[in-house]
Amino acid sequence: MSGYNHLFIPGPTNIPERVRQAMNLPMEDMRSPRYPELTLPLFADIKEVFKNKTGRVFIYPSSGTGAWEAAMTNVLSPGDRVLMSRFGQFSHLWVDMAERLGFEVDCLDREWGTGVPVELYAERLAADKAHEIKAVFVTHNETATGVTSDVAAVRAALDACGHPALLFVDGVSSIGSIDFRQDEWGVDCAVSGSQKGFMMPAGLGFLSVSQKALEAARTARHMRCYFSFEDMIKTNDTGYFPYTPPTQLLRGLRAALDLIFEEGLETIFARHHHLANGVRAAVSAWGLKLCATEPKWHSDTVSAIRLPEGIDGVEVIRHAYQTYNTSLGSGLSKVAGKVFRIGHLGSLNEVMVLGALSAAELTLLDCGVKIEPGAGVGAAISQFRSAAVSSAKAA
Repeated sequence: MSGYNHLFIPGPTNIPERVRQAMNLPMEDMRSPRYPELTLPLFADIKEVFKNKTGRVFIYPSSGTGAWEAAMTNVLSPGDRVLMSRFGQFSHLWVDMAERLGFEVDCLDREWGTGVPVELYAERLAADKAHEIKAVFVTHNETATGVTSDVAAVRAALDACGHPALLFVDGVSSIGSIDFRQDEWGVDCAVSGSQKGFMMPAGLGFLSVSQKALEAARTARHMRCYFSFEDMIKTNDTGYFPYTPPTQLLRGLRAALDLIFEEGLETIFARHHHLANGVRAAVSAWGLKLCATEPKWHSDTVSAIRLPEGIDGVEVIRHAYQTYNTSLGSGLSKVAGKVFRIGHLGSLNEVMVLGALSAAELTLLDCGVKIEPGAGVGAAISQFRSAAVSSAKAA
């Protein structure tokens, strides 16, 4: 099929040409005296993206899942009680990992399409007078359902009852795209990955930790080797790694961070919100609903769109790919076949979003969904133009 494949899944995201070219270089010596000239600024700049001034970051050759494991095995001990919630495939996988690593998981199951139940967290924490809960987990952005949760509110709940539990946040599909403030929100372990807001291939797991988490790691008793903080700190402080690092990915990371800082984090957050509003306008014009049950849960990086009864989401995804050379996100687990997803994060602008909506609209029509041709694309155009006018007047 002629033309490019149009990628609108919620990750891996589109890679800017500048980042791709930065990775297209010969292999280099990762033990050379000059290698710290690359790596030491990377550690400092990743901290800035997480808004972590007081702790440190680790860059692992892994996916975000590896950074999940690194956080838990370095900071917690076997049998520790942890408070978690499950409301989508990725929050489910985090719970599953915690159970398999031998933690005592207090899991609150919620409706898929909602997010972290802050009020229930507050009740459990207030009732835990002996402070048996050692960590509280928040999936900031549930990619499977397009739901964003309130991290700051969970920190407020911890503070309100004076609970000392550590706060863990999965920010794989939020950090670098949605407002995140590690120091201000008192987050002890924040996890992300290279393939979403950082606009790179998968292969780097980021873990940003507080001084409190580093202190906890000194006495934590869980077994770890590959992900050991101690091993990483010894070598990272001199600009090296305890094993062979993915040198080309680190070169790409340098280019990606440069792009992020050139645009500015606050501008990036506003752009993602703007693009998400266009997608939400299209969904409404189609007469469809988001998986997120209320506006307070709406994600600015991915929209999961519920399909009418009798429409197979698997067929929608297949048809978009085979007929229009467009990759849309599929429904996962409980919502498999019931939703399709549009990822609107990373290196993206209005015209690209309109392309995604055009392909989705063509596919929905072909698959028998009763919508007015052009309705969703037109609604998104109106949303984008209205926002542009408002912005011009404000300036």
